[in-house]
Amino acid sequence: MKCMADLCVIPIGEGVSVADEIAQCQRILQRFPIEIRMHAYGTNLYGDWDDVFAAIKACHAELHEGGVTRLSSTIKVGTRTDKDQTFDDKIGSVKDRLS
Repeated sequence: MKCMADLCVIPIGEGVSVADEIAQCQRILQRFPIEIRMHAYGTNLYGDWDDVFAAIKACHAELHEGGVTRLSSTIKVGTRTDKDQTFDDKIGSVKDRLS
């Protein structure tokens, strides 16, 4: 089953800037056979359910292994069975209605 997820990983107690940890998470996500698109407050993920959630698990595991003691993640997930839908398809559908 394919899914689209929105992931926001927040290291807690690591200081004001979390850019280093987010960059590490992006490197981890790139190793998986999923589409990723970073945005200002997280990353969109698209692919097979198991691959998406394995990637999320790897972000947590590897950041913890790297010394981050506490992580809080927000994950929103959507699935549909009638068609595959890309990030651009979803955005384009709304933009069409705005025109």
